Amino acid sequence: MSRELHLADLHGSLADPLLDAMTFLNEVTGRYPDAVSFAPGRPYEEFFDPADIPGYLETYLRHLREERKLTEHQIRREVFQYGRTKGLIAPLIAGALAADEGIDADPEALVVTVGAQEGMLLVLRALCAGPDDVLLVSSPCYVGVTGAARLLDLTVHPVPEAGPDGGLDPGALAAAVRELRAAGKCPRACYVVPDFANPSGASMDEAARRRLLAAAEQSGVLLIEDNPYGFFGRTAAARPTLKALDGDRGNVVYLGSFAKTCFPGARVGYLVADQRVRAPDGRTTLLADELAKLKSMTTVNTSALAQAVIGGMLLAGGLRLRAANEPARRFYARNMDTLLAALEAALGGVPGVSWNHPDGGFFAVVTVPFRADARALDDCARKHGVLWTPMDGFHPGGGGEHQLRLSCSYLTPDQITDGVRRLADFVKERLPQGG
Repeated sequence: MSRELHLADLHGSLADPLLDAMTFLNEVTGRYPDAVSFAPGRPYEEFFDPADIPGYLETYLRHLREERKLTEHQIRREVFQYGRTKGLIAPLIAGALAADEGIDADPEALVVTVGAQEGMLLVLRALCAGPDDVLLVSSPCYVGVTGAARLLDLTVHPVPEAGPDGGLDPGALAAAVRELRAAGKCPRACYVVPDFANPSGASMDEAARRRLLAAAEQSGVLLIEDNPYGFFGRTAAARPTLKALDGDRGNVVYLGSFAKTCFPGARVGYLVADQRVRAPDGRTTLLADELAKLKSMTTVNTSALAQAVIGGMLLAGGLRLRAANEPARRFYARNMDTLLAALEAALGGVPGVSWNHPDGGFFAVVTVPFRADARALDDCARKHGVLWTPMDGFHPGGGGEHQLRLSCSYLTPDQITDGVRRLADFVKERLPQGG
C-alpha cells in the first residue's frame, strides 16, 4: 500500500477553498459536456487552424536566416536547445508593444514567460520580502494572482472597484495604503487589469488611469498591470495602457500574454520590468534581470519552439498584433452585444436581477436575489443545461455570493441566446416567493 500523507502536514494552500472551488468548476464542466457553457474564459476555437503552425514556424526561421544572419547550426541551437532564460523573441515583442501600445520597452527589460501566470508568480516572489508585505488587488479579482499569492504566503488586501463598470478605484487604493501602513504593514504592489477585467468585465477610463498612476507614485506602491483583453473592445477605439501613460517613471510592471491574441496552447507570455534594482555594493541591474534569476530556478526557460511560432505570428502581422486581431475583436464585440441584448430580453424587469454593461472583453456579471454558489451551479447544469461561474471565489475579502460570471467568448451568438434563455428559466425558478 502506498504511503499516506496528511493534508494538514502539506502547504496550507492545498486546503484553501479557492483551489477547491476551481477544481469543482472543472469537474462540473466535465460532468455536463452537452450544457451551454458560459464558464471558460477561452478564445473562440474556430480562429485556430493547425495547418497554420508550420507557416508561422517557417516565417520565424526565415527571420533568423535573413534578418539575424544565423547559420543553420546556430538556428538549430536557437530552436532546439534550452535557450536564454529571458527569452528569444523579446525584440519582436518590444516592436509589437511600440506599434500597438506606444510602450517604449528595451528588449533587455523583457522576460518571456510560460504564460502571464508565470510572470505573476515571478513578480510576487521577488516582491514578497517579509511577513508584513501585502499585495493589493482589485475586488473582485482574477483568481490566478490571488492563488499565486496564496502559494507564496503573501497577504492579499482587496481594493473595491468603482462601480460595476468602473474598474479599480484609485481613491480606494490610496486609502488602503494609508490604512495598511498605519497598521504596520508594507503594501508592496497593486495588481490591476484596466481593460475588461476578469471576472467583472470592468474598465478604467483614462482619467481614472492617470489618478491611479498618481496614487501609485505618491505612495511608492508598484502597479502590476495585466493586459490580456485590451484589444477586444466593443469599439475599435483603444485606451492607453498604464505602462504607456507612465513612460519611464517606473511605476508599472507590465504583464502580457499571447493566450488571447495568438493562441493559449503556446503558453507564451511576457513581462516588462524596467525598474532599476540597487545592490548593497552600489551595482544596479534591471528588475527583469532579477526576475530571470527566479525563472532559471523554476521553468529554466520558455519553450523555444513555442516562442518561434509566436514570433512567426508577430512577424506575419508586421509586428502589429492589434490589427491582426481586428476580426477577433469584431467577433467578441458581437458576442458581448448579443449577450447583453439576450439578458435584457430574457431577464429585463425581473425583480432583484441586474447585470453590468462591459465596454468589451469576454465577461459580464449578473446579480441575482439568491445565493449563486457551487450547489446552485450544479443544480442549474443538471436541470437546465447551462453553466456559469460563481463570483464568490473572486472576492478575496468576501462577497459576490449573489453574483455569477458569464463568459461569452467561447460561444456562437445562437448558443449565447439559447444559454441565456436557459439561465433565465433557472433564475426565475429560484426567485423568492412573490418575486
